Amino acid sequence: MKIGCIVMAAGDARRFGENKLAAKFEGKPLILHALEAVPKEKFSKVTVVTQYPEVEALASSFGFTPVHNPHPDWGISYTIRLGLETMEDCGAVLFQVSDQPLLRQETVAAEVDFFLAHPDKLVGLAHNGVRGNPCIFPAAYFPELKALREDRGGSSVIRRHEEDLLLFEAPAQELEDADTRCALRTMAEKRKMI
Repeated sequence: MKIGCIVMAAGDARRFGENKLAAKFEGKPLILHALEAVPKEKFSKVTVVTQYPEVEALASSFGFTPVHNPHPDWGISYTIRLGLETMEDCGAVLFQVSDQPLLRQETVAAEVDFFLAHPDKLVGLAHNGVRGNPCIFPAAYFPELKALREDRGGSSVIRRHEEDLLLFEAPAQELEDADTRCALRTMAEKRKMI
């Protein structure tokens, strides 16, 4: 089965107050952490949807396909649609966000392997039974994903199909996201204490 990966890197990050993707964590911008977490060998194609030319250039340097989102103000649903337009021949797609700097490539690879053992199921990375990201959607769900509007994302599709959801357990820190500058600082401080 061909599996695609869509890295969602188009948001305005209003809660963060600036271009979150450029914010540094352990000396590297968040977007670089995100791209380094993609296990290329597991995907037939990787698309990075973004509004930022510098992220498009970085995606290309990884051998990924950059897709320009001219309307980030239309919400995450538009990023999802743009990404899916590049994945028509895929049997499933993993959606990865760009603000989980502790997500490991090995964990994403293991999640994909878990999905391949259950290819008709939705799979979400989780800790102690609480779902986070990335999530994998079989192609049967693409029409519902494409029908999303404004700031409704894949979670609303998952909520309609909870009976088809399997969780793949991972360490708590890998699921932590940096929604705010304060959250990013807290993550960095916790790392120093380890």
